[in-house]
Amino acid sequence: MNQKPIVYIVGAGPGDPDMLTVKALRLIQSAEVVIIDRLVSAEIQALVNQDASIIYVGKVPGMHCVPQDEINEILVNQARSGRQVVRLKGGDPYVFGRGSEEAEYLVRNNVAFEIVPGISAASGCTKAAGIPLTHRDLATGVQFVTGHRLAGKDLDHNWQNLADPNTTLVIYMGLSNIGTITENLIKAGLPASTPAAAIENGSTKDIRTCFTTLDNLHQRMEQESFKNPTLFVIGRVVNLAAILNAEETQPENTVEFG
Repeated sequence: MNQKPIVYIVGAGPGDPDMLTVKALRLIQSAEVVIIDRLVSAEIQALVNQDASIIYVGKVPGMHCVPQDEINEILVNQARSGRQVVRLKGGDPYVFGRGSEEAEYLVRNNVAFEIVPGISAASGCTKAAGIPLTHRDLATGVQFVTGHRLAGKDLDHNWQNLADPNTTLVIYMGLSNIGTITENLIKAGLPASTPAAAIENGSTKDIRTCFTTLDNLHQRMEQESFKNPTLFVIGRVVNLAAILNAEETQPENTVEFG
């Protein structure tokens, strides 16, 4: 039993178990309590210590089964039980994973924590789709933004800043608002012909990708019935997928559009 309560907030990566860090694997195989998000893949869940107590707290867009306040309390209570506790989150805990919020709550309640980084969805999913995030001639930087809006509120982004043709824009949780997002980016000056990609279930066996342009992105998502989790990549680097994706390694469920 732990002498001091501690919670390991562990990033599980984008879904492929081969993308787990060595430390993440060691912790989930020795944990006594594992508190799991919805985006942790079944393949990774299968690697968790079979004798551990599993608590599922996954959230579905528009229907949060376990409120964040309750999750915070679960973390504190389980840590105080003296058992080794792992909070297992998809991607990286500090990249749109609410890991910082949970860590803050633990600090306020005198519970120690350790963050174990994971490969982010941006890195893992774009790799699976053959898209580099940066390129010396095409993108001098990358911006990560959320496409999720709080109930009753508009997306509060600096669209002029995001509409930079010299950077790559990666949008998390943006499927339900992709029409609004593309409209605002075009109004802010990003060319309608800017290459764009959607990656559903990136890095897993169920991956689907769609390559199109900014002005067609919303329509294609509706036509192809893309579902969450879907990551969007907008920028000139998207065109490199046609070069970097060797035919034998290209995702089977690839939908290409002009």
